[in-house]
Amino acid sequence: MSCEYNKMIKMNKLQTLKGFRDFLPEEALKRAWLKGKLIKIFENWGYDPLETPTLEPLEIFEGEIGEGEQMFYKFKDNGGRNVALRYDQTVPTCRVVGQYANELPMPFKRYQIQSAYRCENTQKGRYREFLQCDADIFGITSPLADAETIALSLDIYKQLGFKKAIVSINDRALLKDLPYEAVVAIDKLKKIGEESVLKEMTNKGISIEKAKEYFNQVKNLKPNKTIQTILDYLRNSGFENDWYKFEPTLARSFSYSTGPIWEVEIPKFEAGSVLGGERYDKIVLNISGKDIPGTGFGMGFDRSLEAAEQFGLIPQLKTKSQVLVTIFSPELLIQSIKIAKQLREKNLNTELFPDDNTKLDKQLKYADKKGIPFVVIIGPEEVDTKTITLKNLKTKEQNKVSVSEVAKLVSSC
Repeated sequence: MSCEYNKMIKMNKLQTLKGFRDFLPEEALKRAWLKGKLIKIFENWGYDPLETPTLEPLEIFEGEIGEGEQMFYKFKDNGGRNVALRYDQTVPTCRVVGQYANELPMPFKRYQIQSAYRCENTQKGRYREFLQCDADIFGITSPLADAETIALSLDIYKQLGFKKAIVSINDRALLKDLPYEAVVAIDKLKKIGEESVLKEMTNKGISIEKAKEYFNQVKNLKPNKTIQTILDYLRNSGFENDWYKFEPTLARSFSYSTGPIWEVEIPKFEAGSVLGGERYDKIVLNISGKDIPGTGFGMGFDRSLEAAEQFGLIPQLKTKSQVLVTIFSPELLIQSIKIAKQLREKNLNTELFPDDNTKLDKQLKYADKKGIPFVVIIGPEEVDTKTITLKNLKTKEQNKVSVSEVAKLVSSC
């Protein structure tokens, strides 16, 4: 029993914590692919990168998140300070904007791709550590800023290759007469249905009559001038009408939302919305005392990646290595090192096998298992003729070529 128990303890040490994950190379490459695409799109729209600390003073987040505060990872550090892991990127960025207001250009457009942490129930597409991708505009109250970030929200999925994405848009100004408890309940309509929404409102002290009144009031809302400006902007940006809609029951339960709110969904992707955004004009003021408005969104990186995988949009990626230079024998190690260096200088991702005593067939099997498409062999014959043998592991073809020809052949594939 003692031996089995020790084995179990050791196995538990090898497990990640619930809601936290390892990413082996193949999965990490998919994530790097998506991150690279996003950076290119953000910068194409004129947004610059920003990074903030993983740990922030707890007081930065308190009173800004609403019901989400129950999911804070918070504790006292060794100095007795109350701190929290980054719950989202909006609040820390508002701290940055307040702190460096005199140094930043206004409007300030930023994108940020970092991990966030929430102690919530895990489910498909929802984790306790996850990569968040944000884009925001600070310093502008015009709904054109909201419209731009909403257009960017759609353009992301268009450029990723999705045939269709739908953004639902509302304005928290239309909900200003409703108590926050009603807004939170109505925000769950799609997940729990009308009866459960009414029940949740009554459970929070709202009479059933008032609950029905609030619900009917929301269902009958009409677009205001702000919403119309946004819809016109999207139409003039070239998005088809079925890519966007006014959705009066969209509420988004963040307490800091003050204006337009929106969510993006991918049709036939069942894990839920992939992006959510809102205007939040008071957070910088609350944190720093400086009245600087903001609007923007947080994109669900994991859900978007899962959606891209579901629709076959991710290229087959097993490794970034393009060529494996083998070592024919210990006597020819120096030649292999020199060839690997020359190939890297020609901008090929080149891997040199790190053992000069491994047989050639095992080196080839290694390259095939890792997914390296080409192998270079430098034996005595190649040394004598001042050539190298290039083998295509997919087609099994091999030819004696020069280093320059290797670069051309590999780059063309």
